[in-house]
Amino acid sequence: MLELLNTVNGWAWGPPMLFLIALTGIYLTVGLKAYPILHLGNGFKQLWRGRHKHGEGEISGFNALMTSLSATIGTGNIAGVATAIALGGPGALFWMWIIALIGMATKYSEAVLAVNFREKNEQGHYVGGPMYYIRNGLGPKFKWLAVVFAFFGMLAGFGIGNGTQANSVADVVSHFNFAGAPIPEWFTGVVVAVLVGLVLIGGIRRISDIAGKLVPFMAISYVLAGIVLLIIFADRIPTALDLIFTHAFAPISAVGGFAGATVWAALRYGVARGVFSNEAGLGSAPIAHATATTDNPVRQGTIAMLGTFIDTIVICTITGLVIVASGEWQSGVSGANLTTAAFSAGLPVVGQYVVGIGLAVFAFTTIIGWSFYGEKCTEYLFGPKSIPVFRIVWVLAIPIGATQDLNNAWLLADTLNALMAIPNLIALLLLSPVVFKLTKAFLAKQK
Repeated sequence: MLELLNTVNGWAWGPPMLFLIALTGIYLTVGLKAYPILHLGNGFKQLWRGRHKHGEGEISGFNALMTSLSATIGTGNIAGVATAIALGGPGALFWMWIIALIGMATKYSEAVLAVNFREKNEQGHYVGGPMYYIRNGLGPKFKWLAVVFAFFGMLAGFGIGNGTQANSVADVVSHFNFAGAPIPEWFTGVVVAVLVGLVLIGGIRRISDIAGKLVPFMAISYVLAGIVLLIIFADRIPTALDLIFTHAFAPISAVGGFAGATVWAALRYGVARGVFSNEAGLGSAPIAHATATTDNPVRQGTIAMLGTFIDTIVICTITGLVIVASGEWQSGVSGANLTTAAFSAGLPVVGQYVVGIGLAVFAFTTIIGWSFYGEKCTEYLFGPKSIPVFRIVWVLAIPIGATQDLNNAWLLADTLNALMAIPNLIALLLLSPVVFKLTKAFLAKQK
């Protein structure tokens, strides 16, 4: 089974997939005349405006982004960056930046389409996302593609949003001692499962409320800790940046515990972990943005694109720079333990708790955020009555994921991400004229 998964993963993240992700991002960036990059400041202005409800929807535009970020900012920012560097070398961080910059246009377009083609379900609540903009935007002939997305979206949640999150938390917490003994991985999994179950009872409003409070606090705390470390490692940053830019285009030899990496490895793992982290192109975030109270799809799209910027350009960059500047990337350690080692190198004792607590909170919010995505994909396939069953299975899967092998968990998540992204990227390319038209009309009104 593992051999089959490796084969599928090699195909799923091969040159065609990387080309499709990059082509989609570049095409949308050019078609939008770099709107997401040029209007980054306006995005933060719209986010501040989005604290209050404008138009119809379920939750505020601000909380929609926080819900999206709760699912986005997770182990990808801590363990994912570390894994990319451990397997692809420092150059992998460069490719994470590139995929994030063009990914802003992808995330923007996803949200615009999600709001534009959303609909109300049987309970009268707004629902949307790729399965709906595929069906409502592309017509009956593409209903099968909507089903394919929903199916893989439902399954992908158990990898990217459940198993890897619980696994990384349990792995880090197991290195902490309580009453003189390490904390068992199964125990951490059970505790997280109970907490998640209590949140899911309240649905999207409870999820968005918790995300709106936890995500900003934890993200700012983690960034501040990272900045302190970068100040400590200030004299090493020029060397770190030289390694990142040089080995994005040149192979790097084995050194210390690091096995060496080709340019292809840097590109592959940088893009794969970048997409895992910021989710631009996966089609997950628009499911949350479709519920936002907004009076224009472009306004919510402008808020949505901030998710990619905050996740990768800010948080992943801080993690990556600390890892490379600390020199721990040569240690042969991977995952969250590599980030812990890097933070501990600059902040002895304190560093491990910064990473441990940050990872625990990020992973917790990711699990509850992704539960909503998986729930909506399940609802699309099997109807509203399937939601309670999905929630039970989701909670039960957490302790299982916490006790699995880390490499296997990441392999499964990577594979399912690619299978989920393909139908969404196809839809984005086919529906791009709608995005361009809505954006042009919105900008015309602003003049």
